Amino acid sequence: MTQNIQHNDTDNTDIFSEIRPYNDAEFRAKLAEIIREPGFEHAVRYVMPDVDYDDFTAKLLEVETQKDFQVNVMGAFLELLVARTTKGLSVSGLENYSPDCRHTFITNHRDIVLDASFLNLCFIRSGLPLTQVAIGNNLLIYEWITDLVKINRSFIVKRDTGVRGALDAARQLSAYIHHVITKLNESVWIAQREGRAKDSSDNTQESVIKMLSLEGGETPLNNLAALNIVPVAISYEYDPNDYLKVREFLLKRRDPEFRKSKRDDLFSMETGLLQQKGRVHFHIGKCINEGLKAALPADASRADAVREVCGMVDRSIHCGYRIFPCNYIAYDEIHGTSDYASEYSAADVEAFNAYISAQLDRVEVSDVTPEEHEYMRSMMLTMYANPLKNQLAARDCENCD
Repeated sequence: MTQNIQHNDTDNTDIFSEIRPYNDAEFRAKLAEIIREPGFEHAVRYVMPDVDYDDFTAKLLEVETQKDFQVNVMGAFLELLVARTTKGLSVSGLENYSPDCRHTFITNHRDIVLDASFLNLCFIRSGLPLTQVAIGNNLLIYEWITDLVKINRSFIVKRDTGVRGALDAARQLSAYIHHVITKLNESVWIAQREGRAKDSSDNTQESVIKMLSLEGGETPLNNLAALNIVPVAISYEYDPNDYLKVREFLLKRRDPEFRKSKRDDLFSMETGLLQQKGRVHFHIGKCINEGLKAALPADASRADAVREVCGMVDRSIHCGYRIFPCNYIAYDEIHGTSDYASEYSAADVEAFNAYISAQLDRVEVSDVTPEEHEYMRSMMLTMYANPLKNQLAARDCENCD
């Protein structure tokens, strides 16, 4: 029989050792192991081809704490990525993040690596506390990658447990997140769903919220309220993985059993990191606790609590999108209208159409028919139209800031 995980402040390291980040006592030894890994050196040289690796690693070994690593090493690296691969990273709603309160930040899932990283960079820039980060173990294909994310204060979401182990893994993860918020007094980040929404229509998976409600020792609603959930909307002007997503759509259309390989996931990670994104914006919504209290009784069933939280997170994220000209253009083209023509210029339309054509030319699939090419173009337009479509549907909700 599955038992609730009991917290023990003197023994929590052992309870969560499989999934928790490394602590400061473990940090430097793990960092020294990582820099000796050929795979790590290859990754560093790939991202920074002009790097003096010996000098780079010597400076890394001078870093003493995880916080220093997050702020000074990863912060500097992320600023480099912003400068090279975006037209600016912006944030709104910072007034909704009280530094005196710890939160569970739940975002839509745009990029495998950068969702939480860019959010934490926004916090670094604003002098706000950083978050621990949830990351699926399906992405940790090498041991040194696991070590790297764990020295960067990430905790592991087990996704290879099978049906029998799924509940135990969910309880362990829920207990750890509650421990971080209520005992360690730190915030956490988690995506609203497992895997990215390929068509950019973002909806929260009930299984994620159910997992959060499992532990805490109270009713499901009170367990969720204890986490101080704050929805965060991520908006990319351009998704560097859009052509890879339409490739996947086409291959699944040809063969419903098609599954991506680990190499595909690695390439998606590289593409998301290193290719152009245009403008990137984060909007931090309001903590949902007041809305939860008004909507449901304290003894609400788990099903009702989960359903209400999913709806509130979705509406907040949809309302919080930053809508770019490309979103308006795609929406108008799909619907055969010019309803939003005032939001873009003829030059915007020309640039967007050129971008779509160039991205479709990058799709590596043999013997694409004209009909399949049109299908891929339609799916790519759908990706860019869906944020506006969802925002329009949610605009009259009371969660909009």
